[in-house]
Amino acid sequence: MLALGCGALAQTTPPASEKKPDAATKRLLKIEDSWEIKNVADPQLSPDEKWVAYTISSRVMRDDARGETVIYVQAVAGGEPMPMTLKQFASSSPRWSPDGKYISFMSSRGDTTAAAGAGAQTPPAGGGFGAAPRGSQVWLLDRRGGEAQQLTEVRQGVNSHVWSPDGTRLLLAIRDPDPDERPAGSAGGEGAPAGGGTGGGGARPRGPRPYVIDRLQFKQDRQGYLTDRRHTHLYVFDVATKKLTQITSGDRDENGGVWSPDGKFVAFTSNRTSDPDNNFNSDIWVVAADNSDMGKTLLQVTTNPGPDRSPAWSPDGKSIAYVTATDIRNFWYSTNYLATVTVPAGAAGGSVGTPQIVTQKLDRNVSAPEYANDGKSIYFSLEDSGEQHLARINLATGEITRPVAGARSVNDFALGKQGTLVVRFSQPHMPGELYVVEPGGPRQLTRANEKLFAQLRLADVEKIKFKSKDGTAVEGYLFKPVGYEAGLRYPTLLRIHGGPVSQYEASFSFESQLFAANGYAVVNVNPRGSSGYGQAFCQAIYADWGHKDFEDVMAGVDHVIAMGIADPDKLGVGGWSYGGILTNHVITQTGRFKGAISGASQALATAGWGHDQYQRHYEIELGLPWEKQNREIWDRVSAFWRVDKITTPTLWMCGDQDWNVPVQNSEMMYQSMRRLGKTQTQLVVYPGESHGITRASFQKDRWERYLAWYAKYVKGEKTDTQTKTDEE
Repeated sequence: MLALGCGALAQTTPPASEKKPDAATKRLLKIEDSWEIKNVADPQLSPDEKWVAYTISSRVMRDDARGETVIYVQAVAGGEPMPMTLKQFASSSPRWSPDGKYISFMSSRGDTTAAAGAGAQTPPAGGGFGAAPRGSQVWLLDRRGGEAQQLTEVRQGVNSHVWSPDGTRLLLAIRDPDPDERPAGSAGGEGAPAGGGTGGGGARPRGPRPYVIDRLQFKQDRQGYLTDRRHTHLYVFDVATKKLTQITSGDRDENGGVWSPDGKFVAFTSNRTSDPDNNFNSDIWVVAADNSDMGKTLLQVTTNPGPDRSPAWSPDGKSIAYVTATDIRNFWYSTNYLATVTVPAGAAGGSVGTPQIVTQKLDRNVSAPEYANDGKSIYFSLEDSGEQHLARINLATGEITRPVAGARSVNDFALGKQGTLVVRFSQPHMPGELYVVEPGGPRQLTRANEKLFAQLRLADVEKIKFKSKDGTAVEGYLFKPVGYEAGLRYPTLLRIHGGPVSQYEASFSFESQLFAANGYAVVNVNPRGSSGYGQAFCQAIYADWGHKDFEDVMAGVDHVIAMGIADPDKLGVGGWSYGGILTNHVITQTGRFKGAISGASQALATAGWGHDQYQRHYEIELGLPWEKQNREIWDRVSAFWRVDKITTPTLWMCGDQDWNVPVQNSEMMYQSMRRLGKTQTQLVVYPGESHGITRASFQKDRWERYLAWYAKYVKGEKTDTQTKTDEE
């Protein structure tokens, strides 16, 4: 293990750059390059702001969904990155102790299932919140060197951790233990399925048990049936004594916990309404960090019936900044604003102030607020017009500035108390890397992908703007085929993003670059329904899917045809999730496309009622399906009723464990096409996969099928679309 002493961390001079290949020797991007791309994330500044810790993750070409993640430390001034953990361990969430002597992190290394703790068990995968792997514990690295030491011993694992301001304690999020699950090695056979009911006792053998359902929201993608009543609560862990004290309790979950500056209180997010399955509420709450009544005494900070989340304390502890959405009727179409609220002295009594929405006029989604050290401004992430920015608002004047200019996707940042600012941003020709923001502009700090990308010929990317059928201004991105020559027309793919409340950004897209490397122009449109363009633009498709957004994406295709780039006789379309849903609306309304790929899509809305995870969303947006006045709405958003209009050869894809948009929809569309005698169709189902395909061999298989399907039907090439998944 590398030491973090003065000698080991002395600034070093980067080695001379290797000779970069010239344009003639560069090669095209290929599927296998996906496993060479490094994901740099989670920057954390040391207290003296001389060092930054971060993670680098990569996929691995084997059936391991997690891939590999290593924690690195690098001097802010520049120099060589130093690995602090090993590839064979799943490590994440590096955090500096307040004195800068230690780096804590989450890891599932070691046999945590055998750790001490009466009655505690390992939760099912995906339990609780956060990205920590099953059975994760908090580990500690001394910056002076030595091996990592396990700090916590919680049988069911720890979801997240935050240092107290004085460095004596950790705030932990821990999911309740499963009272039915037995410790590893105990008698009684295999345990129940994840979340599976109650029952069993004594030495009775345990096999599969029935799922017993008694709640309104009873399904969740990646978790399956929600049958148990375990919750995630907050605990304070004393680093010296290892004493663990629970500070919240009850039949509710808590998340997003943050310490007050004096370390006496914790702010967190929770839906503590009487029926949380039936609303989108969450509020900001405060609890004493030394709470002896397990969180029964709480201060409710916000009362908005919509979601309030992501609390951040002001440096003086008198205010909390947070993200709020006030238009609950529009739920996910509603704009997320930045708000502040004053809290009583000591957060232990008195009246909470009136919340102030400070970005009301901005009409753009915000996230991740953090106060500047002087308390006079707040930094936050901002979605805007196909870009993601770091923004700063002056609380006195309301002026909003953007410290990092240009068309980039800034999606993470670390802010030091002395003003040092490290950001992570991506560009169309480079995945995300870390940069130090300086007066002259951002200075690149990490170069995890430089060697690989120096070898590649990538597509030219440009932002396009055009008018839709009704005159609405729409934007998107055009990836020109690698080797593009003006005057030639190219086979062109319309690829549609999911959400629908999402946006294509000025960032690196492996998928679009892969298509461009294979000779396609790629059109990525942000149609109505997309975020980043204001609430009116976003909610324009409310209860009207496949209408205005259909017109917008088709206008994008027509625009690229008018540019002289797209071949109107060689068009393809496709997308995943809502991208698949809109694909279904496209191919049931026009026959202009020669090939289509619909991934994890919905076709008949009523088939989702009670079968997927969106019961609240359906009821608000579409109404109850059995009520006569709502039937026309449910039918209008369902492309299934026009399945007989499809003339486009279509590939249907989904995971068999998808509870977000279940495979039933793809099966219905595939079977209907076959029944209608439309034989140019195929159904591919990935076993054990949920909404996102995580198994590396299946990811490879999916990209191979994409290329083969489009090559055959869009380009007209003779190709085998029966690509086999790699077998172990």
